[in-house]
Amino acid sequence: MLRTSLFLMLFLGFGLGAMAAPAEDPNPVGPREALVVVSGKGSHGFEVEVVRREADRNRGLMFRESMADGHGMLFDYDPPQDVSFWMKNTYIPLDIIFIDAKGRIIRIAENTVPFDLTPVPSGGVARGVLEINGGLSRKLGIRAGDRVRHRIFGQSAP
Repeated sequence: MLRTSLFLMLFLGFGLGAMAAPAEDPNPVGPREALVVVSGKGSHGFEVEVVRREADRNRGLMFRESMADGHGMLFDYDPPQDVSFWMKNTYIPLDIIFIDAKGRIIRIAENTVPFDLTPVPSGGVARGVLEINGGLSRKLGIRAGDRVRHRIFGQSAP
């Protein structure tokens, strides 16, 4: 009886531990690449994680508690399309920058609210979406109409 109880405790303990472990990393890291935004106030370089797979785009920056200025995430939509984002499970405010196929910024949603489920539409057909820390686009003078340099837009970042 004692052996059976010990066996059940060990079995259940390991079984519960395995069930509690996350199935996948909640913070995927896509390949890091250089990206430059050219605005009226100059050129602003970023190191961005590029995500192309739908599962990675759906997860995006969810569950991250911070992100360094100068970093971001670039969502690659090929073919370009109308897209919409939300802040589900996103802990940090973000500026969401929608970019057309030629690298022109078509819309910026500034300081999106963490955990908000309100859709944030692109406002046009987007090839890329850049997420950076909330308030950074205003601080750097980045506006709709500015250009983004990255290989998905047909030019490389210097």
